[in-house]
Amino acid sequence: MIFMPMLKKEKIELVNKIKEELKEYKTVGVMPIDSIPDRLLQKVRNSMREETKIIFARKNLLLKALESSPELSKLSQYVSGNTVLVLSNKDPIELYNEIKSNKLKLAAKPNQIAPNDIVVEAGETSIPPGQGVTDLKAAGIDVQIQKGKVVISKSKVLVPKGSKISVAVSKALRMLDILPFEVAPELAGAVYENILFTKEVFSINRESVMRDIAIAFAQAYNLTIEAGYVTEYNVNALIRKAYLSALGLGLAANIYEPEVVEKLLAKAVAEALNIKLSANVE
Repeated sequence: MIFMPMLKKEKIELVNKIKEELKEYKTVGVMPIDSIPDRLLQKVRNSMREETKIIFARKNLLLKALESSPELSKLSQYVSGNTVLVLSNKDPIELYNEIKSNKLKLAAKPNQIAPNDIVVEAGETSIPPGQGVTDLKAAGIDVQIQKGKVVISKSKVLVPKGSKISVAVSKALRMLDILPFEVAPELAGAVYENILFTKEVFSINRESVMRDIAIAFAQAYNLTIEAGYVTEYNVNALIRKAYLSALGLGLAANIYEPEVVEKLLAKAVAEALNIKLSANVE
């Protein structure tokens, strides 16, 4: 992002203007934009224009505006590189999710690392026969010419997750319109009612909460079983555990109870057969 040179007076006026704007919104967030394409940033601005304001300014001017407030100065640590301020009256979680919902698929560049397995599927392509066939083969893709069309003969993992993308592969992926990368803007931090929200907080969603609750329940359940602590959730399991323990004790101690007698008889028969076999008695 390129900013025009400013006079000292202009800088002071801009900082004061930003400081006043910060007072008008409940939520103030910091959003890094170094890796965000201009067209995606413009999409975010257009989609949120009515309820949210995005402030562009030099890093040092944004820091001056934030550090003028003890509450907002907490956000200074997240201002680095090209950064914008996002002002809104929405709660931070809603704002974060709305911003991050603006995603953009990107083509692969040479030497990038594949975020996931990059797969080419078998089937016809829209690539005309000629140099394109040579380029696809150079990338390790099995292609054929069938009825004047370039056809990928079989599906293949072209680049495994975590592997480097070569020049030939990046070219082939562009030809096939495969966009393996995705970029989405997101808040690095936000302050709402003097409370600092971080990326760790933003990452909490319904799915992660339900997963954590399920793990905690399983751990608590196992603990109550081991401790013999009766609850409405484990009473059946504890009764079964007690029954099996009593049954095992009855068998070990030869206690003639109705639930044990049949198993003791089976045990006695098995032992007698073993004695008979070992003594070679017919």
